[in-house]
Amino acid sequence: MPTPNQSALDFLLSRRSRPAKTLTGPAPSRADLLPLLTAAARTPDHGKLEPWRFIVLEKPALTRLSHLVAELAQGRDLDDAQVAKSINQYGTADLAIAVIFSPKASEKVPEIEQLYSAGAACLALLNAALAAGWGANWLSGWASHDPTFRTQGLGLADHESIAGFIHIGTEKSAPPERPRPDLNAITTWVTD
Repeated sequence: MPTPNQSALDFLLSRRSRPAKTLTGPAPSRADLLPLLTAAARTPDHGKLEPWRFIVLEKPALTRLSHLVAELAQGRDLDDAQVAKSINQYGTADLAIAVIFSPKASEKVPEIEQLYSAGAACLALLNAALAAGWGANWLSGWASHDPTFRTQGLGLADHESIAGFIHIGTEKSAPPERPRPDLNAITTWVTD
């Protein structure tokens, strides 16, 4: 029998993202972030390609991005609530980490597997922040898929995209538990 890490398993069985709108300062310092980023960089990575990278966005950068989102929203088929939510995602945040999908040419590792690795890096960073006691949430939104936002806002190369923004801060209120999937409805056991 394996030796369980019960505290890690208990954490995973009870983990709960914190809505970004409930996060406030103080945000983690650079010293606080280094172990979280280290944990995220230990994500599964077939071929050791590191098809992801991190951009730490502090308050002034997030404010700049909120202004860019406001500009980009003009002329789009978005209602006022969608626009406000998108602007606030950046404008009210104290710290977010953009996880950038940066695929590498590989004969052995298809791009889709590299994309899965970037998603795993998002989840690893989210869980590391929560395990460290911070409030954290993984967000994307329409702006993260906009080419102008990616290039002007974050300076991404043409082949790069945003896997997600991990917002990290101090939790001001604990969210209620939410319904979880019915395992019987989503699990198939194959015995032969």
